[in-house]
Formats: sequence, structure tokens, C-alpha cells
Amino acid sequence: MNEAASRFEIANKLLQILPSQDLQQAERYLEYLEIPRGTVLSRTGDKIEYIYFLTSGIGSVIATTPEGNRGEAGIFGSDGYVPTSAAANVEASPHEVVVQLDSRGYRMPYPKFRELMDQNRNFSKVMIRSIEAFSIQLAYTAVSNAIHDVTERLARWLLMCHDRVSGNEIALTHEFLSLMLSVRRPSVTTSLHILEGNGFIRSERGNIIMRNRNAMVEFARDAYGKPEDEYRRLMQDLF
Repeated sequence: MNEAASRFEIANKLLQILPSQDLQQAERYLEYLEIPRGTVLSRTGDKIEYIYFLTSGIGSVIATTPEGNRGEAGIFGSDGYVPTSAAANVEASPHEVVVQLDSRGYRMPYPKFRELMDQNRNFSKVMIRSIEAFSIQLAYTAVSNAIHDVTERLARWLLMCHDRVSGNEIALTHEFLSLMLSVRRPSVTTSLHILEGNGFIRSERGNIIMRNRNAMVEFARDAYGKPEDEYRRLMQDLF
């Protein structure tokens, strides 16, 4: 880990889980970064050069159809790493990965990540558990898109974003929310008005403030909670 990285606490949950000896081995390959909103970490079909471990901020894994339609498949922050396909020894990214909030984190060269996956059993175990947790999130996103209305889905995504930021302010644009939900911006505006009218949030231009998280969790019903429970289960008592 370079000098810039050493000035900051490693707040990525996956790296924190590692036993100290294994973390020290991984630290040698970590480079600290400040990543502005809108940064593309990987593009569909491009060779994976780095693996990213965020310590703050939020990013999106975006799926694109052959005709160019785009939708968010999953969200990540300090709870994971991207691109996850690197753990399967895949060299090309199957999806686009974009930072949606100003973020901090670390990157590791792909060859060094693969070296750790092959040679460090504990590192490999944590990364594979993370893939399982992320796959559960993706599965519940598909279910939620099929059975929940737009406002419930928005409540779910805002709760997921709130899980990954410090404080109660989430600097999300309508464009990003539209991508998250795969709906047009007017639908986002309508749903934000409903959540705000219920007193769950306050919506400002480019910013959403969480006012009553518990009430919004109740409103979201079964759209939110199960993947979060599964993440905690998968990541506890590993060592």
C-alpha cells in the first residue's frame, strides 16, 4: 500500500474482515483513490485492469441490452468490490460500473487480485462470499422489479443507498434514480412526492434527506431487508 493510502483507514468491509496477516498481504497492492461522481470504473467488454474496493460513496453495476437500453442491476459501496467477475478469473467486464456519488477507495491491479485469489485462501473466501451476497441482491432486485410498484422500489433503493453513506443526506440526481428504477423521470418525481408527503424524506434538487428511516422500511415492506440480512449472515464468523 502506497503512502497516500496509508493515511486513510481501510474502511472497506471486506478488507476489514480479513485476518491481519492476510490484510497485510493485500495492502501491498492497494492504491488509494478519490473517485469523482460519474467515473466509469469498467466498461462492458473491456479488459479488467483494476479491482476497486470503495471505502465511501456509491456505485452502480449497469446492464446494457444489445439495443442500448440501460438499467441498474446492482448497487455497491464499502460493502463489496467491483468488477465481481474478476473472482471467476474473467478478464473482460460483462457490465459497466459507474460511480454515482463522490467516493473514496482503493484499487488493486487485476493480476495481483488473481494472485491473491489463487494463493490466499482467506482472501479468496471473503471475495467469494461477497459474490454470493451480491447475487442475492441482484435476485431480489429482479423480484422487486416484477412485483412492487415504483414507489416501493424507490423506497428500497433509497434505503440501500442510505446504508452506504454516512449521515442522512444522499446526493442523488433524478437521472440516477431513473436509471436505478428503469423508469422515466416523471415517475421518479411522482414517487419522490409520495415519499416526501409521507414524511419519510425531504427531496431537494440533487439531494435527498432521510427523515424517518423506520417508517420507510415499514412502507417498503418485503422489498427491503432480506438481502441485507443475508449479507450479514454470510459475512459473520468467517474466521
